[in-house]
Amino acid sequence: HVQLVESGGGSVQAGGSLRLSCVAPRYIYNAYCMAWFRQVPGKEREGVAAIDSDGTISYADSVKGRFTISKAANTLYLQMNSLKVDDTAMYFCAAEGGAVRWWDPREFGAWGQGTQVTVS
Repeated sequence: HVQLVESGGGSVQAGGSLRLSCVAPRYIYNAYCMAWFRQVPGKEREGVAAIDSDGTISYADSVKGRFTISKAANTLYLQMNSLKVDDTAMYFCAAEGGAVRWWDPREFGAWGQGTQVTVS
């Protein structure tokens, strides 16, 4: 059972910032694609950003220029700046080995429990 543990969510006013963290086992951190997804009730889970095992970084168009994904010391981060009300969602960390379509949640087998981000 893979354990991904997120933290850092919370409530913030529009225009503010939050940083999410996701601690992963070393073998995942070193060799897997790791990504952030988000989901609001009644909608599908959507890819926000990802770092592939070779270091390639990808972002959803809706967060480009505002969010930054990074990795350090077995931890995946998502720095979120200039937050908007539309960014309100439950945010999940995910990981998967091999070549994956980073934006597709069906490609990922390991998930964290989620952390709520509320922007008002």
